[in-house]
Amino acid sequence: MLFACIFVPDFPAAAIVRNEPELRGQVVAVVEGTPPLLRVIAANQQARRFGVAAGMTKLQAAARMAAKRGDGQRGAIRRRSLEQEAAAHAALADCARPFSPRVEEISDAPDMVLLDLDGVERLFGSARTVAVEVARRASELGLEANVAVAANLDAAICAARGFPGATVIPEGEEAERLASLSIGVLLENGSVESGRAREMLETFDHWGIRTLRAFAALPEIAVSERLGSDGVYLQKLARGQGTRELAPTDTPLRFEEAIELDYPIEDMDALAFVLNRLIEQECARLAARALSTNELRLRMKLEGTSSFQSPDHPLTQSPDFYERTIRLPVPMLDAKTFLRLWQLELRANPPGAPVAKIWLTADPVEPRFTQGGLFLPDAPEPERLELTLARIAGVVRVRSKEAAQTNGARVGSAEVLDTHAPDAFRVKRFVPRQMDGAPSLHKTKQARQPTTTALRRFRPPVRIDVETDGGRPVRLHAARLPDFIAANSEVVWCAGPWRSSGEWWNQQWSREEWDVAVQSQADHVFCRLYRDARIGAWFMEGTYD
Repeated sequence: MLFACIFVPDFPAAAIVRNEPELRGQVVAVVEGTPPLLRVIAANQQARRFGVAAGMTKLQAAARMAAKRGDGQRGAIRRRSLEQEAAAHAALADCARPFSPRVEEISDAPDMVLLDLDGVERLFGSARTVAVEVARRASELGLEANVAVAANLDAAICAARGFPGATVIPEGEEAERLASLSIGVLLENGSVESGRAREMLETFDHWGIRTLRAFAALPEIAVSERLGSDGVYLQKLARGQGTRELAPTDTPLRFEEAIELDYPIEDMDALAFVLNRLIEQECARLAARALSTNELRLRMKLEGTSSFQSPDHPLTQSPDFYERTIRLPVPMLDAKTFLRLWQLELRANPPGAPVAKIWLTADPVEPRFTQGGLFLPDAPEPERLELTLARIAGVVRVRSKEAAQTNGARVGSAEVLDTHAPDAFRVKRFVPRQMDGAPSLHKTKQARQPTTTALRRFRPPVRIDVETDGGRPVRLHAARLPDFIAANSEVVWCAGPWRSSGEWWNQQWSREEWDVAVQSQADHVFCRLYRDARIGAWFMEGTYD
Protein backbone atom coordinates (compact mmCIF):
# COMPACT_ATOMS: atom_id res chain seq x y z
CA MET A 1 0.00 0.00 0.00
CA LEU A 2 1.04 3.56 -0.62
CA PHE A 3 -0.60 6.66 0.85
CA ALA A 4 -0.11 10.39 0.48
CA CYS A 5 -0.95 13.35 2.67
CA ILE A 6 -1.37 16.90 1.33
CA PHE A 7 -0.96 19.46 4.09
CA VAL A 8 -1.08 23.26 3.96
CA PRO A 9 0.78 24.95 6.84
CA ASP A 10 -0.87 27.96 8.49
CA PHE A 11 -4.07 27.18 6.64
CA PRO A 12 -6.19 30.25 7.64
CA ALA A 13 -3.38 32.54 6.43
CA ALA A 14 -2.86 30.46 3.29
CA ALA A 15 -6.57 30.78 2.44
CA ILE A 16 -6.24 34.57 2.68
CA VAL A 17 -3.11 34.64 0.51
CA ARG A 18 -4.84 32.46 -2.09
CA ASN A 19 -7.37 35.25 -2.70
CA GLU A 20 -4.73 37.98 -2.43
CA PRO A 21 -1.68 36.74 -4.37
CA GLU A 22 0.13 40.04 -3.80
CA LEU A 23 0.57 38.96 -0.15
CA ARG A 24 2.60 35.90 -1.14
CA GLY A 25 5.95 36.11 0.64
CA GLN A 26 4.72 38.93 2.89
CA VAL A 27 3.88 39.02 6.60
CA VAL A 28 0.30 37.83 7.15
CA ALA A 29 -1.61 37.32 10.39
CA VAL A 30 -5.22 36.20 10.77
CA VAL A 31 -7.40 37.44 13.63
CA GLU A 32 -10.75 36.34 14.96
CA GLY A 33 -13.18 37.58 17.56
CA THR A 34 -15.41 40.54 18.29
CA PRO A 35 -13.85 44.01 18.01
CA PRO A 36 -11.98 45.32 19.87
CA LEU A 37 -11.06 41.89 21.29
CA LEU A 38 -9.52 40.52 18.12
CA ARG A 39 -6.80 37.90 18.65
CA VAL A 40 -4.37 36.20 16.30
CA ILE A 41 -5.34 32.61 15.48
CA ALA A 42 -2.81 31.99 12.68
CA ALA A 43 0.32 33.56 11.24
CA ASN A 44 2.51 32.55 8.35
CA GLN A 45 6.22 31.80 8.63
CA GLN A 46 7.26 35.38 7.84
CA ALA A 47 4.98 36.71 10.59
CA ARG A 48 6.38 34.27 13.15
CA ARG A 49 9.88 35.53 12.35
CA PHE A 50 8.63 38.98 13.37
CA GLY A 51 7.47 37.57 16.70
CA VAL A 52 3.77 37.34 15.86
CA ALA A 53 2.18 34.36 17.63
CA ALA A 54 -1.26 32.91 18.15
CA GLY A 55 -3.08 34.45 21.12
CA MET A 56 -1.75 38.00 20.60
CA THR A 57 -4.21 40.83 20.27
CA LYS A 58 -4.49 42.59 16.95
CA LEU A 59 -2.78 45.68 18.37
CA GLN A 60 0.16 43.63 19.67
CA ALA A 61 0.60 41.91 16.30
CA ALA A 62 0.45 45.24 14.48
CA ALA A 63 3.04 46.69 16.84
CA ARG A 64 5.42 43.75 16.21
CA MET A 65 5.04 44.14 12.46
CA ALA A 66 5.63 47.91 12.59
CA ALA A 67 8.70 47.57 14.81
CA LYS A 68 10.51 44.94 12.72
CA ARG A 69 9.29 45.66 9.21
CA GLY A 70 12.06 46.06 6.65
CA ASP A 71 13.72 44.65 3.55
CA GLY A 72 10.62 45.43 1.51
CA GLN A 73 8.38 43.45 3.87
CA ARG A 74 4.88 44.75 4.50
CA GLY A 75 2.42 43.36 6.98
CA ALA A 76 -1.24 42.49 6.56
CA ILE A 77 -3.74 41.59 9.25
CA ARG A 78 -6.94 40.01 7.97
CA ARG A 79 -10.13 38.78 9.57
CA ARG A 80 -10.71 35.04 9.37
CA SER A 81 -13.03 33.97 6.54
CA LEU A 82 -14.65 30.55 6.82
CA GLU A 83 -15.91 30.83 3.22
CA GLN A 84 -12.38 31.33 1.93
CA GLU A 85 -11.15 28.41 4.00
CA ALA A 86 -13.92 26.19 2.65
CA ALA A 87 -12.99 27.16 -0.91
CA ALA A 88 -9.30 26.53 -0.20
CA HIS A 89 -10.09 23.09 1.23
CA ALA A 90 -12.17 22.27 -1.86
CA ALA A 91 -9.25 23.36 -4.04
CA LEU A 92 -6.97 21.08 -2.02
CA ALA A 93 -9.31 18.17 -2.73
CA ASP A 94 -9.30 19.12 -6.41
CA CYS A 95 -5.53 18.54 -6.41
CA ALA A 96 -5.98 14.99 -5.10
CA ARG A 97 -8.94 13.74 -7.15
CA PRO A 98 -7.10 13.50 -10.51
CA PHE A 99 -4.54 11.13 -8.96
CA SER A 100 -6.75 8.72 -7.04
CA PRO A 101 -10.42 7.73 -6.77
CA ARG A 102 -9.94 7.08 -3.04
CA VAL A 103 -9.61 10.42 -1.25
CA GLU A 104 -10.37 11.27 2.37
CA GLU A 105 -11.39 14.76 3.41
CA ILE A 106 -11.36 15.29 7.17
CA SER A 107 -14.09 17.66 8.34
CA ASP A 108 -12.19 18.91 11.41
CA ALA A 109 -8.88 19.20 9.51
CA PRO A 110 -9.49 21.47 6.49
CA ASP A 111 -5.74 21.93 6.03
CA MET A 112 -5.20 18.28 5.07
CA VAL A 113 -6.35 15.76 2.44
CA LEU A 114 -5.40 12.06 2.32
CA LEU A 115 -5.34 9.81 -0.73
CA ASP A 116 -4.53 6.24 -1.70
CA LEU A 117 -1.73 5.99 -4.28
CA ASP A 118 -1.62 2.22 -4.53
CA GLY A 119 -1.09 1.29 -8.18
CA VAL A 120 -0.92 4.84 -9.60
CA GLU A 121 2.76 4.43 -10.54
CA ARG A 122 1.68 2.88 -13.82
CA LEU A 123 -0.14 6.07 -14.76
CA PHE A 124 1.88 8.88 -13.20
CA GLY A 125 5.34 7.46 -12.49
CA SER A 126 7.27 7.02 -9.25
CA ALA A 127 6.04 8.09 -5.83
CA ARG A 128 8.33 11.13 -5.86
CA THR A 129 7.07 12.16 -9.28
CA VAL A 130 3.50 11.98 -8.01
CA ALA A 131 4.34 13.97 -4.86
CA VAL A 132 6.06 16.71 -6.85
CA GLU A 133 3.19 16.89 -9.34
CA VAL A 134 0.58 17.14 -6.59
CA ALA A 135 2.54 19.96 -4.93
CA ARG A 136 2.83 21.74 -8.29
CA ARG A 137 -0.91 21.54 -8.90
CA ALA A 138 -1.60 22.86 -5.41
CA SER A 139 0.68 25.81 -6.13
CA GLU A 140 -1.22 26.50 -9.37
CA LEU A 141 -4.40 26.70 -7.30
CA GLY A 142 -2.77 29.23 -4.95
CA LEU A 143 -1.79 26.90 -2.08
CA GLU A 144 1.78 26.07 -1.03
CA ALA A 145 1.40 22.53 0.28
CA ASN A 146 3.64 19.86 1.79
CA VAL A 147 3.14 16.43 0.25
CA ALA A 148 4.38 13.25 1.92
CA VAL A 149 4.14 9.69 0.59
CA ALA A 150 4.58 6.60 2.77
CA ALA A 151 3.35 3.03 3.15
CA ASN A 152 1.95 4.01 6.55
CA LEU A 153 -0.85 6.61 6.57
CA ASP A 154 0.07 8.00 10.00
CA ALA A 155 3.70 8.31 8.92
CA ALA A 156 2.61 10.25 5.81
CA ILE A 157 0.57 12.63 8.00
CA CYS A 158 3.48 13.28 10.38
CA ALA A 159 5.92 13.77 7.50
CA ALA A 160 3.61 16.22 5.70
CA ARG A 161 3.25 18.25 8.90
CA GLY A 162 6.95 18.20 9.66
CA PHE A 163 8.85 18.31 6.34
CA PRO A 164 8.46 21.06 3.72
CA GLY A 165 7.96 20.29 0.04
CA ALA A 166 7.66 16.75 -1.31
CA THR A 167 8.78 13.84 0.88
CA VAL A 168 8.85 10.10 0.18
CA ILE A 169 9.46 7.62 3.00
CA PRO A 170 10.38 4.07 1.88
CA GLU A 171 8.61 1.21 3.62
CA GLY A 172 10.45 0.10 6.77
CA GLU A 173 12.26 3.44 7.25
CA GLU A 174 9.41 5.31 8.93
CA ALA A 175 10.98 5.47 12.42
CA GLU A 176 14.35 6.62 11.11
CA ARG A 177 12.92 9.32 8.82
CA LEU A 178 10.48 10.68 11.42
CA ALA A 179 12.96 10.68 14.30
CA SER A 180 14.13 14.25 13.81
CA LEU A 181 10.64 15.78 13.83
CA SER A 182 9.39 17.87 16.76
CA ILE A 183 7.19 16.12 19.30
CA GLY A 184 4.51 18.72 18.55
CA VAL A 185 3.84 17.05 15.19
CA LEU A 186 2.18 14.12 16.98
CA LEU A 187 -0.11 16.38 18.96
CA GLU A 188 -1.17 18.54 16.00
CA ASN A 189 -2.70 15.78 13.90
CA GLY A 190 -5.91 15.59 15.92
CA SER A 191 -5.26 12.10 17.28
CA VAL A 192 -5.62 13.44 20.86
CA GLU A 193 -8.23 15.87 22.19
CA SER A 194 -6.88 19.44 22.23
CA GLY A 195 -7.01 19.92 26.00
CA ARG A 196 -5.31 16.58 26.64
CA ALA A 197 -2.74 17.42 23.93
CA ARG A 198 -1.73 20.64 25.72
CA GLU A 199 -1.26 18.74 29.00
CA MET A 200 0.88 16.10 27.31
CA LEU A 201 2.95 18.77 25.58
CA GLU A 202 3.71 20.38 28.95
CA THR A 203 4.64 16.95 30.34
CA PHE A 204 7.04 16.28 27.46
CA ASP A 205 8.59 19.70 28.02
CA HIS A 206 9.20 18.87 31.70
CA TRP A 207 10.75 15.55 30.71
CA GLY A 208 12.99 17.21 28.16
CA ILE A 209 11.44 15.28 25.28
CA ARG A 210 11.77 17.41 22.14
CA THR A 211 11.85 14.96 19.21
CA LEU A 212 10.12 11.78 18.12
CA ARG A 213 13.41 9.91 18.49
CA ALA A 214 13.55 10.73 22.22
CA PHE A 215 9.92 9.79 22.74
CA ALA A 216 10.21 6.52 20.80
CA ALA A 217 13.17 5.48 22.98
CA LEU A 218 11.18 5.65 26.25
CA PRO A 219 10.10 2.35 27.88
CA GLU A 220 6.59 1.38 26.82
CA ILE A 221 5.49 0.38 30.34
CA ALA A 222 6.63 3.67 31.83
CA VAL A 223 4.83 5.62 29.09
CA SER A 224 1.65 3.62 29.73
CA GLU A 225 1.82 4.22 33.47
CA ARG A 226 2.29 7.97 33.15
CA LEU A 227 0.37 8.89 29.96
CA GLY A 228 -2.17 6.09 29.65
CA SER A 229 -3.49 4.72 26.38
CA ASP A 230 -3.01 8.05 24.60
CA GLY A 231 0.71 7.93 25.35
CA VAL A 232 1.04 4.35 24.10
CA TYR A 233 -0.77 5.27 20.87
CA LEU A 234 1.42 8.33 20.28
CA GLN A 235 4.58 6.33 20.90
CA LYS A 236 3.55 3.87 18.17
CA LEU A 237 3.13 6.81 15.80
CA ALA A 238 6.58 8.10 16.76
CA ARG A 239 8.03 4.66 15.88
CA GLY A 240 6.23 4.66 12.51
CA GLN A 241 3.87 1.87 13.56
CA GLY A 242 0.54 3.58 12.95
CA THR A 243 -2.47 1.46 11.98
CA ARG A 244 -4.82 4.15 10.67
CA GLU A 245 -6.89 3.17 7.63
CA LEU A 246 -8.08 5.45 4.86
CA ALA A 247 -11.79 6.31 4.97
CA PRO A 248 -12.66 7.59 1.47
CA THR A 249 -15.24 10.36 1.26
CA ASP A 250 -17.38 11.23 -1.72
CA THR A 251 -18.27 14.90 -1.37
CA PRO A 252 -20.56 16.51 -3.97
CA LEU A 253 -18.94 18.75 -6.53
CA ARG A 254 -19.30 22.38 -5.51
CA PHE A 255 -17.27 25.12 -7.12
CA GLU A 256 -17.78 28.29 -5.12
CA GLU A 257 -15.28 31.04 -4.38
CA ALA A 258 -15.85 33.82 -1.87
CA ILE A 259 -14.02 36.90 -0.68
CA GLU A 260 -14.85 39.30 2.14
CA LEU A 261 -13.48 42.78 1.48
CA ASP A 262 -11.86 44.93 4.13
CA TYR A 263 -13.47 48.01 2.63
CA PRO A 264 -16.59 48.17 0.42
CA ILE A 265 -15.90 48.64 -3.28
CA GLU A 266 -17.60 51.52 -5.08
CA ASP A 267 -15.60 51.54 -8.32
CA MET A 268 -16.49 49.25 -11.22
CA ASP A 269 -12.84 48.73 -12.23
CA ALA A 270 -11.90 47.71 -8.70
CA LEU A 271 -14.83 45.31 -8.64
CA ALA A 272 -13.69 43.76 -11.92
CA PHE A 273 -10.17 43.33 -10.50
CA VAL A 274 -11.47 41.38 -7.48
CA LEU A 275 -13.92 39.44 -9.61
CA ASN A 276 -11.12 38.41 -11.96
CA ARG A 277 -9.34 36.66 -9.07
CA LEU A 278 -12.41 34.61 -8.23
CA ILE A 279 -12.98 33.71 -11.88
CA GLU A 280 -9.38 32.55 -12.34
CA GLN A 281 -9.61 30.40 -9.20
CA GLU A 282 -12.87 28.85 -10.41
CA CYS A 283 -11.37 28.08 -13.82
CA ALA A 284 -8.23 26.58 -12.25
CA ARG A 285 -10.34 24.28 -10.04
CA LEU A 286 -12.55 23.23 -12.94
CA ALA A 287 -9.48 22.54 -15.09
CA ALA A 288 -8.01 20.38 -12.30
CA ARG A 289 -11.13 18.19 -12.54
CA ALA A 290 -11.20 18.31 -16.39
CA LEU A 291 -14.58 20.09 -16.26
CA SER A 292 -16.18 23.18 -17.75
CA THR A 293 -19.20 25.26 -16.80
CA ASN A 294 -22.37 26.46 -18.50
CA GLU A 295 -23.72 28.65 -15.71
CA LEU A 296 -22.10 31.24 -13.45
CA ARG A 297 -23.88 32.79 -10.47
CA LEU A 298 -22.72 35.97 -8.76
CA ARG A 299 -23.94 37.01 -5.32
CA MET A 300 -22.76 40.18 -3.61
CA LYS A 301 -23.50 41.61 -0.21
CA LEU A 302 -24.21 45.33 -0.39
CA GLU A 303 -24.13 48.07 2.17
CA GLY A 304 -24.97 51.77 2.24
CA THR A 305 -25.37 53.85 -0.93
CA SER A 306 -23.25 53.69 -4.01
CA SER A 307 -21.83 55.54 -6.99
CA PHE A 308 -22.82 52.57 -9.18
CA GLN A 309 -25.34 54.32 -11.36
CA SER A 310 -25.92 55.34 -14.95
CA PRO A 311 -28.53 57.36 -16.85
CA ASP A 312 -30.27 54.12 -17.82
CA HIS A 313 -30.16 52.74 -14.28
CA PRO A 314 -30.75 55.50 -11.70
CA LEU A 315 -29.72 54.77 -8.16
CA THR A 316 -32.58 53.38 -6.08
CA GLN A 317 -32.92 51.83 -2.66
CA SER A 318 -31.30 48.41 -3.10
CA PRO A 319 -31.73 45.20 -1.08
CA ASP A 320 -28.96 43.72 1.04
CA PHE A 321 -27.85 41.30 -1.68
CA TYR A 322 -27.30 41.55 -5.42
CA GLU A 323 -27.64 38.37 -7.46
CA ARG A 324 -27.11 37.77 -11.18
CA THR A 325 -26.74 34.65 -13.32
CA ILE A 326 -25.01 34.13 -16.66
CA ARG A 327 -26.11 31.07 -18.61
CA LEU A 328 -23.84 29.95 -21.41
CA PRO A 329 -25.07 28.20 -24.57
CA VAL A 330 -22.26 25.63 -24.47
CA PRO A 331 -19.75 24.54 -21.79
CA MET A 332 -16.83 26.97 -21.58
CA LEU A 333 -13.66 27.43 -19.56
CA ASP A 334 -12.15 30.80 -20.48
CA ALA A 335 -11.45 33.21 -17.62
CA LYS A 336 -11.06 36.24 -19.92
CA THR A 337 -14.39 35.55 -21.59
CA PHE A 338 -16.14 35.11 -18.23
CA LEU A 339 -14.68 38.37 -16.92
CA ARG A 340 -15.78 40.31 -19.99
CA LEU A 341 -19.29 38.83 -19.78
CA TRP A 342 -19.57 39.87 -16.13
CA GLN A 343 -18.31 43.37 -16.94
CA LEU A 344 -21.00 43.76 -19.60
CA GLU A 345 -23.65 42.34 -17.26
CA LEU A 346 -22.69 44.63 -14.37
CA ARG A 347 -22.52 47.62 -16.68
CA ALA A 348 -26.05 46.91 -17.92
CA ASN A 349 -27.39 46.05 -14.44
CA PRO A 350 -25.16 47.73 -11.85
CA PRO A 351 -25.56 47.02 -8.13
CA GLY A 352 -27.21 49.70 -6.09
CA ALA A 353 -24.69 50.00 -3.25
CA PRO A 354 -21.02 49.38 -2.37
CA VAL A 355 -19.97 45.73 -2.44
CA ALA A 356 -18.73 44.23 0.83
CA LYS A 357 -18.64 40.50 0.06
CA ILE A 358 -18.67 38.41 -3.13
CA TRP A 359 -19.62 34.81 -3.86
CA LEU A 360 -19.05 33.26 -7.28
CA THR A 361 -20.46 29.82 -8.07
CA ALA A 362 -19.96 27.71 -11.19
CA ASP A 363 -22.05 24.71 -12.21
CA PRO A 364 -19.67 21.93 -13.35
CA VAL A 365 -20.44 20.10 -16.60
CA GLU A 366 -18.53 17.90 -18.99
CA PRO A 367 -16.49 19.90 -21.53
CA ARG A 368 -17.69 20.05 -25.11
CA PHE A 369 -16.01 18.01 -27.79
CA THR A 370 -16.40 19.13 -31.39
CA GLN A 371 -14.77 18.07 -34.61
CA GLY A 372 -14.97 20.07 -37.79
CA GLY A 373 -15.38 18.62 -41.25
CA LEU A 374 -13.34 19.17 -44.38
CA PHE A 375 -16.45 20.10 -46.34
CA LEU A 376 -18.24 22.16 -43.70
CA PRO A 377 -17.87 25.90 -43.07
CA ASP A 378 -16.18 26.98 -39.86
CA ALA A 379 -18.64 27.99 -37.15
CA PRO A 380 -17.83 31.02 -34.97
CA GLU A 381 -16.05 30.27 -31.71
CA PRO A 382 -18.70 30.05 -28.94
CA GLU A 383 -16.69 32.34 -26.63
CA ARG A 384 -16.38 35.12 -29.20
CA LEU A 385 -19.98 34.69 -30.31
CA GLU A 386 -21.23 34.95 -26.72
CA LEU A 387 -19.24 38.14 -26.15
CA THR A 388 -20.63 39.62 -29.36
CA LEU A 389 -24.19 38.82 -28.33
CA ALA A 390 -23.58 40.28 -24.86
CA ARG A 391 -22.27 43.52 -26.40
CA ILE A 392 -25.31 43.74 -28.67
CA ALA A 393 -27.64 43.13 -25.72
CA GLY A 394 -25.94 46.00 -23.91
CA VAL A 395 -26.87 48.53 -26.60
CA VAL A 396 -30.23 47.16 -27.76
CA ARG A 397 -33.17 48.46 -25.78
CA VAL A 398 -36.70 47.09 -25.81
CA ARG A 399 -38.92 49.84 -27.18
CA SER A 400 -41.85 49.19 -24.90
CA LYS A 401 -42.70 47.29 -21.77
CA GLU A 402 -45.26 45.26 -23.70
CA ALA A 403 -42.63 44.23 -26.25
CA ALA A 404 -40.31 43.14 -23.47
CA GLN A 405 -43.04 41.03 -21.89
CA THR A 406 -44.10 39.53 -25.22
CA ASN A 407 -40.77 38.77 -26.81
CA GLY A 408 -38.67 38.24 -23.68
CA ALA A 409 -35.00 38.49 -24.61
CA ARG A 410 -33.63 41.42 -26.59
CA VAL A 411 -31.05 39.46 -28.57
CA GLY A 412 -31.37 35.95 -29.96
CA SER A 413 -33.11 33.96 -32.65
CA ALA A 414 -36.83 33.96 -33.40
CA GLU A 415 -38.79 30.84 -32.48
CA VAL A 416 -42.29 30.31 -33.86
CA LEU A 417 -44.75 29.36 -31.14
CA ASP A 418 -47.06 26.37 -31.40
CA THR A 419 -50.21 28.38 -32.02
CA HIS A 420 -52.35 29.63 -34.91
CA ALA A 421 -52.13 33.22 -33.70
CA PRO A 422 -50.53 35.52 -36.31
CA ASP A 423 -47.00 36.77 -35.58
CA ALA A 424 -46.73 34.47 -32.56
CA PHE A 425 -43.05 34.11 -31.77
CA ARG A 426 -40.52 34.63 -29.06
CA VAL A 427 -36.83 35.48 -28.98
CA LYS A 428 -34.80 32.64 -27.55
CA ARG A 429 -31.11 32.43 -26.77
CA PHE A 430 -29.07 32.03 -29.91
CA VAL A 431 -27.17 28.74 -30.03
CA PRO A 432 -25.35 27.74 -33.23
CA ARG A 433 -26.31 24.37 -34.57
CA GLN A 434 -23.77 21.67 -33.96
CA MET A 435 -22.53 20.07 -37.14
CA ASP A 436 -22.92 16.28 -37.04
CA GLY A 437 -20.07 15.71 -39.45
CA ALA A 438 -18.88 16.11 -42.99
CA PRO A 439 -21.02 14.73 -45.83
CA SER A 440 -19.91 11.60 -47.61
CA LEU A 441 -17.81 12.03 -50.73
CA HIS A 442 -20.38 10.28 -52.90
CA LYS A 443 -23.12 12.62 -51.67
CA THR A 444 -21.53 15.99 -52.23
CA LYS A 445 -24.13 16.99 -54.82
CA GLN A 446 -27.30 18.18 -53.19
CA ALA A 447 -30.59 16.87 -54.52
CA ARG A 448 -32.68 19.49 -56.24
CA GLN A 449 -35.12 20.98 -53.77
CA PRO A 450 -38.72 21.62 -54.86
CA THR A 451 -39.52 25.24 -55.61
CA THR A 452 -41.28 27.00 -52.75
CA THR A 453 -43.19 30.26 -52.63
CA ALA A 454 -42.16 32.81 -50.02
CA LEU A 455 -44.34 35.49 -48.51
CA ARG A 456 -42.63 38.88 -48.33
CA ARG A 457 -44.42 40.39 -45.36
CA PHE A 458 -45.02 44.08 -44.74
CA ARG A 459 -44.08 45.37 -41.29
CA PRO A 460 -46.56 46.70 -40.28
CA PRO A 461 -49.37 45.45 -42.55
CA VAL A 462 -50.75 48.06 -44.98
CA ARG A 463 -54.24 49.34 -44.25
CA ILE A 464 -56.40 49.17 -47.43
CA ASP A 465 -60.00 49.55 -48.60
CA VAL A 466 -61.56 46.55 -50.33
CA GLU A 467 -64.66 46.36 -52.51
CA THR A 468 -66.45 43.05 -52.18
CA ASP A 469 -69.03 41.19 -54.21
CA GLY A 470 -70.82 38.49 -52.31
CA GLY A 471 -68.19 38.70 -49.61
CA ARG A 472 -65.30 38.17 -52.07
CA PRO A 473 -62.78 40.96 -52.74
CA VAL A 474 -63.01 42.44 -56.25
CA ARG A 475 -61.03 45.72 -56.05
CA LEU A 476 -58.34 47.23 -53.83
CA HIS A 477 -57.96 50.89 -52.89
CA ALA A 478 -54.92 52.16 -50.98
CA ALA A 479 -52.79 55.25 -50.77
CA ARG A 480 -49.60 53.40 -49.80
CA LEU A 481 -48.72 50.30 -51.81
CA PRO A 482 -45.55 49.05 -53.50
CA ASP A 483 -44.73 50.79 -56.81
CA PHE A 484 -45.52 47.69 -58.84
CA ILE A 485 -49.13 47.61 -57.52
CA ALA A 486 -51.56 50.27 -58.67
CA ALA A 487 -53.42 52.26 -56.03
CA ASN A 488 -56.72 51.17 -57.57
CA SER A 489 -56.28 47.52 -58.60
CA GLU A 490 -58.79 45.00 -59.80
CA VAL A 491 -58.70 41.53 -58.30
CA VAL A 492 -58.46 38.99 -61.15
CA TRP A 493 -58.32 35.89 -58.95
CA CYS A 494 -58.90 35.09 -55.28
CA ALA A 495 -58.98 32.11 -52.96
CA GLY A 496 -60.38 31.94 -49.45
CA PRO A 497 -61.45 32.81 -46.93
CA TRP A 498 -59.47 30.99 -44.22
CA ARG A 499 -60.91 32.00 -40.89
CA SER A 500 -59.10 31.68 -37.53
CA SER A 501 -59.60 33.04 -34.04
CA GLY A 502 -58.53 32.33 -30.49
CA GLU A 503 -57.00 33.41 -27.17
CA TRP A 504 -60.12 35.02 -25.75
CA TRP A 505 -58.43 35.07 -22.33
CA ASN A 506 -55.49 37.21 -23.46
CA GLN A 507 -55.55 39.38 -26.61
CA GLN A 508 -58.36 37.92 -28.67
CA TRP A 509 -57.75 37.68 -32.41
CA SER A 510 -60.18 36.89 -35.20
CA ARG A 511 -59.34 37.20 -38.87
CA GLU A 512 -60.17 35.84 -42.32
CA GLU A 513 -57.38 35.54 -44.88
CA TRP A 514 -57.51 35.72 -48.69
CA ASP A 515 -54.93 35.04 -51.38
CA VAL A 516 -55.58 37.32 -54.35
CA ALA A 517 -54.01 38.19 -57.71
CA VAL A 518 -54.11 41.79 -58.97
CA GLN A 519 -53.00 43.23 -62.29
CA SER A 520 -49.61 44.98 -62.17
CA GLN A 521 -47.74 46.99 -64.78
CA ALA A 522 -46.17 43.91 -66.40
CA ASP A 523 -47.75 40.85 -64.86
CA HIS A 524 -49.99 39.62 -62.09
CA VAL A 525 -49.01 40.11 -58.42
CA PHE A 526 -50.12 37.62 -55.79
CA CYS A 527 -50.91 39.11 -52.40
CA ARG A 528 -52.08 38.01 -48.98
CA LEU A 529 -55.02 40.00 -47.57
CA TYR A 530 -56.81 39.59 -44.29
CA ARG A 531 -59.82 41.16 -42.64
CA ASP A 532 -59.72 41.82 -38.90
CA ALA A 533 -63.17 40.70 -37.83
CA ARG A 534 -62.99 42.58 -34.54
CA ILE A 535 -62.80 46.01 -36.17
CA GLY A 536 -63.92 45.15 -39.73
CA ALA A 537 -60.74 46.58 -41.31
CA TRP A 538 -58.77 45.13 -44.27
CA PHE A 539 -54.98 44.84 -44.43
CA MET A 540 -52.44 43.71 -47.00
CA GLU A 541 -50.01 41.41 -45.16
CA GLY A 542 -47.53 40.86 -47.94
CA THR A 543 -46.78 39.70 -51.47
CA TYR A 544 -45.66 36.31 -52.74
CA ASP A 545 -42.29 36.02 -54.48
